[in-house]
Amino acid sequence: MKKIFTYCSMGALLLSFACKPAPKLTESSLIPIPQEIQDGKGVFELTSESGIHLIGSAEHLTWVGEYLADHLIPATGFDIPVSYDGGNIRLELAGDGNAEAYSISVDENLISISSSGEAGLFYGIQSLLQLFPAEIAHQNIQNQSWVIPAGTISDQPVFSYRGAMLDVARHFISVEDVKHYIDQMAAYKLNYLHLHLTDDQGWRIEIKSWPKLTEIGGSTEVGGGEGGFYTQEEYKDLVAYAADRFITIVPEVDMPGHTNSALASYAELNPGVNLPNGKLDSVNKQPLDYQMPLRNPQASELYTGIEVGWSTFAPKLEITYAFVDSVVREISELTPGPYFHIGGDESHVTEKDDYVYFVERVQDIVSKYGKTSIGWDEIATAKLLPGNIAQFWAKEENAKLAISQGNQILMSPATRAYLDMQYDSTSRIGLHWAAYIELQDAYSWEPSTFAEGIAAENILGVEAPLWTETVTNREDLEYLCFPRLPALAEVAWTSADKRSWEGFKNRIQKHGSRWDILGIQYYSSPQVNWGGK
Repeated sequence: MKKIFTYCSMGALLLSFACKPAPKLTESSLIPIPQEIQDGKGVFELTSESGIHLIGSAEHLTWVGEYLADHLIPATGFDIPVSYDGGNIRLELAGDGNAEAYSISVDENLISISSSGEAGLFYGIQSLLQLFPAEIAHQNIQNQSWVIPAGTISDQPVFSYRGAMLDVARHFISVEDVKHYIDQMAAYKLNYLHLHLTDDQGWRIEIKSWPKLTEIGGSTEVGGGEGGFYTQEEYKDLVAYAADRFITIVPEVDMPGHTNSALASYAELNPGVNLPNGKLDSVNKQPLDYQMPLRNPQASELYTGIEVGWSTFAPKLEITYAFVDSVVREISELTPGPYFHIGGDESHVTEKDDYVYFVERVQDIVSKYGKTSIGWDEIATAKLLPGNIAQFWAKEENAKLAISQGNQILMSPATRAYLDMQYDSTSRIGLHWAAYIELQDAYSWEPSTFAEGIAAENILGVEAPLWTETVTNREDLEYLCFPRLPALAEVAWTSADKRSWEGFKNRIQKHGSRWDILGIQYYSSPQVNWGGK
C-alpha cells in the first residue's frame, strides 16, 4: 500500500487538530519556474523560534538577510533575528560560478539557500517567499501556520539581461511609483530597469549644465498635464534603491528623433537651416561656405500629443554634440551600470546619411564616458562599436545587421514583449498598433527561435517595454504589466524545455491571490481561472 505523507503543524493542531496531506515542492507555483525541482519528505514550518543564519562574507550579505526578515515578520508576527550565530534558515555564500545561480534545500529542520553571489541568494529568497502561503504578503499578523514542502531546487537564468523598460517621458512616473515597480520586478528576478527619460513630450532628468531641459521640457506631458522630472539626487536614490534589489538602471536619452522636449527648451538645438556638410572652419568654428548670421533658430512648441517621427536634432551642428556630450557625461556620472541607451528609433525626418553620422558620433561620446551603447534596432544601419547592443523591437533585418557586425541583440519584439499593447479590443487602456497581446501571447514564444538568423548566442537577453501614452497612474501601470510581466520574466529566466503554457497558467492564478493582498490592480485574463475573481 502506497504511503501518503501528512503533516500536523502546531498551528493546525491549535486551530483544528487536523492533519493535511503534505504539499509537494514540484506542485508549488514558482515564477519563474526553476530549472530543477525535486520533492522531499515532510515539511518545514516557520515558527517564533526561527532565525536567519548568515554564512560567508560580502558587502551586502547582512542586507540580504534583513530583506528576508522584513518580508517574513509582518504577517507572521515572529521576531526573526538575522545573525552569523545560527538559525534554521541558512543563507550561505559558497563556491565559485554563476553569481545569479542558487540552490535551495528544505527539510523538516532547516532551509538552506546557497549561491556563489549575493544576487543568487536574493533570487533564492524570492523563490522561498513564493513557497510560503500567499498570506505572507500581508502587512498585519495572520493567524495561520507557515509551512512549505521539503525538497531541493537548483536554478540559474538562461539570459544574463532580464529587463523591463518604463517610459517616464510620455507621462511622468513619480519616484514612489518607480520604486513600487522595482519591487515587483525584483519579485520575479528581473535585473535591469531601462528608464526612457526623454521624448517629445517631456524631459525627465535634471542636467545641471542645461537647466532649461527640465524647467521647460519637463513642464508637461501627454494630454497637457503638469509633467515633472527627477532631480539628480532623486535619480541617484532610484539607482541605489534598484541596486539594493540587484537591479541595474539603464538610462535612455532618445535621439536624434523623439527630441522635441529638448528643442522646445533650447532654440539653438533646432536645425534652423540645412547645412551642406559637418566641416567647420578651424578659425571661427563656423561651417565652411557660410557667413554670419548662419541661423536664426526658434525654439519649438511644447508637444502633448502621441504622434512620432517628426522631430530631430541637427546632426551637422557641433552644438548638438556639445549638448549630447554634456548630457551623457552628467547622467553617466550618476549611473554606475555599464549601459547607456541612445534611442535611435523612428527618426523619420532625419536624412539617412545624417542619421548614420549622428549614431556613430554619439556612440563615441558614450564610449568616452565608459559606457556601452544600447539603441533601438535602427542603430544597426550605422557601424556599431564592438560590444554595443541593438534592441530588436520592429525589424528583423536590422537585428541581423547588428549580428553581422558581431554585436548582440536585446529581444523586445513589439508583438510579444510590449506591455503597452492592449490585451484585446475591450482593454480599457493601451494601444494595438503592433498587436493585441493576451497573456498566452506574451508567454508562448522563445527568444532564440523567434526570428530566423537570431540564435541564442546572439542574444544578450529579453526586455519588456512599457510605453505610457495611455498610462496616467500606478493602477494603469499595474493593469498593463500584470500578469504579463511575470510571463516575460519566465521567458527570460527559464529554459524553453521547462516552460509550458498549461503549467504557467495554473501557477499564475496563485499569484493573483498575492496581488490581491498587495493591492495590485492586475488584469484578470479570461485565459486563467483566478479562483472566482
